[in-house]
Amino acid sequence: MTESSTRPTGVDQTLVGRSYAPRETYEVSRVKIAEMAEATGATHPAHTDPDAAWALGYADVVAPPTFAVVIAQRAEQAYVASPESGIDFSRVVHAEERLTHHRPIVAGDRLRTTVHVDRIVERAGITLVTTRAEIADAEDAPVATVVSVLAVRGEGR
Repeated sequence: MTESSTRPTGVDQTLVGRSYAPRETYEVSRVKIAEMAEATGATHPAHTDPDAAWALGYADVVAPPTFAVVIAQRAEQAYVASPESGIDFSRVVHAEERLTHHRPIVAGDRLRTTVHVDRIVERAGITLVTTRAEIADAEDAPVATVVSVLAVRGEGR
């Protein structure tokens, strides 16, 4: 039995400091931006109308700020879904999300994300897992940083 398997939630704390390299490129499309704008109630015309976005100086329609979470969570699955993490996703609740934008995300961006496991702390039968997703463009320039705290409930919680 490994040390992590004796933990109340089974989350492997030895993975703090581990990074998960990009596995795929996320191609931002007008359709995905429009879907996110609708889902979040973002009504600015620059989210759906290329002419409105161009008038503001963007290369194409611009994503609502929360769009970065979609990209980050997709990349985060490399860690969360891996058997080595010890995370049972059915026991996960998102506790916190912080976004830092280095530049807007626009349709046509080709983005790659590296996920870092920054911290794992246990409190009262709940394990708090902090990940940091660094989203970069095709030239490796920073686009956004998304810090997520996942609360992994133990048995009976």
